[in-house]
Formats: sequence, C-alpha cells, structure tokens
Amino acid sequence: MSDQTVKSVNPATEVLIEEFSPFTDPMIDSAITKSDDCFTEWRKTSFERRAELMNKAADVLDQNAERYARQMTAEMGKPLSQAKAEVEKCAWVCRHYAEHAEEYLSDEPMESGGQKAYVRHLPLGPVLAVMPWNYPFWQVFRFAAPTLMAGNTGLLKHASNVWRSALNIEEVFREAGFPDGCFQTLLIGSGAVERIIEDRRVKAVTLTGSGPAGQSVAATAGKQLKPSLLELGGSDAFLIMPSADLEKALDTAVTARTQNNGQSCIAAKRFFVHADIFDTFKEGFEARFEALKVGAPMSDETDVGPLATGQIRDELAEQVEKSTQAGAKAFYAGAGLPEKGYWFDPAILYDAPDGSPSADEEMFGPVANVWKVDSLEDAIARANRSIYGLGSAIFTQDEDEMDVAIDQLEAGATFINAMTASDPRLPFGGIKQSGYGRELSADGIKAFVNRKTVYLA
Repeated sequence: MSDQTVKSVNPATEVLIEEFSPFTDPMIDSAITKSDDCFTEWRKTSFERRAELMNKAADVLDQNAERYARQMTAEMGKPLSQAKAEVEKCAWVCRHYAEHAEEYLSDEPMESGGQKAYVRHLPLGPVLAVMPWNYPFWQVFRFAAPTLMAGNTGLLKHASNVWRSALNIEEVFREAGFPDGCFQTLLIGSGAVERIIEDRRVKAVTLTGSGPAGQSVAATAGKQLKPSLLELGGSDAFLIMPSADLEKALDTAVTARTQNNGQSCIAAKRFFVHADIFDTFKEGFEARFEALKVGAPMSDETDVGPLATGQIRDELAEQVEKSTQAGAKAFYAGAGLPEKGYWFDPAILYDAPDGSPSADEEMFGPVANVWKVDSLEDAIARANRSIYGLGSAIFTQDEDEMDVAIDQLEAGATFINAMTASDPRLPFGGIKQSGYGRELSADGIKAFVNRKTVYLA
C-alpha cells in the first residue's frame, strides 16, 4: 500500500482492520457526472417506484444488520447492541419516508387573485452530504432517505475512520435496486469538499459535524449561493426539578450521557439539579456511574466502549484536567481499563466555574458536568449561557415549569421527562452554534427541494 492509503484501526485494540485508497480527482469527477446523469431520469420516477426501492433498502438493512453492526463497532467502538439498534433505526427512517414522502411533498393550495395557485415541490439535483463517524449509519440515512425520495441524488463524504460503513451504505442502495449513480460514497478527505461544493452540478450540501467544519462548508456554499443545512455540536442541558420522578430522571440521565460511549451531539452534557434534591441525585448518579460496565464493545454486557480515536481520548482528558485545575471536583467511575485501546474512565465533574471546558465546551465522551441550582430560572439562565443550542431536557411534574422551559430554553428541541432523541416523525436540528435547518419529518424532505409557486390566471 502507498502512503496515500487511509488506515482503519479498531479503537478497542489499536489493531489495523483494513486500508483504503482515496479517490483521485478523475474518480471524483466521474462520480459527480454519474450523479448528475442519474438525476435526469431519477427525478421523473413516481413516488410509488421510489417507495418500492426505499422499502427494499430497509429490507437489505434488516437482512445484513448483524454484519453492518459488527463492522461499525469494529471501526468506531460503540457497543454492538447499540450498533444493531442503529441499523434498525435506519430501516425505520427508510420505511417512514417510503410511506410519507408523497404526502409531505404534495401540492400546497394557496389563495390568490387567479383561478388557482399552489406550491409544488421539485428536486434540485445532486446533494453532497458530509457526515461524521459517531453514528456511521444513522447520520447518513436520515439524509439519504428523504433526499432520494424527493427525487434528488446523493453523494456521501464520510469520516475517514468509518469508510467500511460508508461502503456498506452504498451497498444497501445498490442491493435494493436503486439506479447506478443514485447514491454514491466518495472515499475522500476534507480537502476535496470545497471543490465538490463549487462544482456547478452539485446543487446543495448538508453537514453533520464540528463547528469549524460547518463554518467552512457554509462559507463555501454561501459563495456559490447554494443551500446548506448544518447539524453541529451540542452541550445539551438536562434540568431536574424537585417534583421529578427522581429514579426515572437518574436512569435517563446516565443513558443520555453515556450512550454511544458519550460521543453524541445530542447527549445530555450539562446537568442542572435543584438544591432540594441535589444530594439524593448526586448519590444515585455516582452509584449508576460506578455500575457502568466499560469493556469490549462486542460484548453484550458492555455499557461503554472505547472512544473512537486516540486524539479524541486525549482531548477529553485535557478538558477534564483543565476543568479540575479551574476548581471542578471530579468523580471517576473507577472502571478498570485495558492497556490497549482508546479508553476513558466515565467521570462526573461538579461545580466547574465559568470559563472552564466543563462549563463552556462540548465534551465528546463519558463525562457529565453537574451544577446545583436554586430555581428553574437559575437553571435556564445557566443553560442558556452556552454557545450551543441543539437539544434540552427537563424532568418535572409541574406543568408551569414545563411551559417555562419550553418557552425559554434556547435549543432546537425540549424533551420533557425524556432524553433528547431523533425520530423520523419529528423535525430535528439546532440554533446558535449548533447549526441551522431541520432534518427528518416533513422539514427534512423539504430541505432540498424547489418550493415552486404556480399561478393560473
């Protein structure tokens, strides 16, 4: 293999899995040409035909769920049970759009001075998706299912540590019978993204990832006057009030912070607990962290696997160290960690001051940040100090508190007595530095269409 190959390394063992050769410039151009040519015919297909193929894609996912999940876990380290659930969720989103796309994109009648007026939704063309490694299948399918059902074609630039998953996703659409060029995986690095967005044949771009990556993509798309959709980082607030069902809140809090090894944009990361229940919460939270099973991600007993890369592990450790130096008090789960692999002992940080990473930055790993608050108003004020605004959650039985949280928490979603989660039936996205635009539900399929006004005199 040449020095240009990309290595896939198992984060649990640091063993090389396989190597990939990135696309050359002519290969990239050929893929864009194929995507554009395919769009010419694909846009003419009926919703019935698209739905038939999308349902077949769901079947392919179901039939290969074990293999796809195992390769996903090997690449980025999430517990196997969670990888299987991710593949199942992808089949769900395929079936959801197969069933609802025509309804979502039906003509919208409008009042006018003419005989008739309406809005018709028409596809744009090839759409580029720049996707992250943390949910290697789900992030892609929540883009691909609505995009293809709308009559567009898709081009995927996936994170370089999950290229086997990227190729498996292309396999799903190929095996389902989608036309050649309808969905393609491009094995490329971030350096190739700008020129793909600039290509006149590519009509729009969506990115899920970091803030700097989002800024770069948005700037390039803006210069080309092309639509873009960004789902970026998050440091979601999780509020617990005195009336909460505390056992449910505790169980949910641990899952919301540690699922996917703590590497989720919509994970609860900042916990604001009312003083009246703080001591009880603290005791229950620490006990649950101590009970977490950290270990081999292929084991059904594992709750938390390794972080995806050594760099991510080291950055998280540095954030924790800086926060404790600033005054935060740290509690560690005490998990025995293997010598090989990118492991991190789950931790809870208390009372970190403003200006520390615990308070101000996104922590991508199994570290919870906890503060005691005296009131709902105090909790909301602290929650809203964040530059992020993706999801939020509150546990309370008080309806007035629910209404205040809904109106005042600065986030793209507020979940009440439940953890923030994405659902094909609900719009998903953030505000502030968590991005703009909405995926999923009707919003997701309308993200990349021409809402054409039609007027009949």
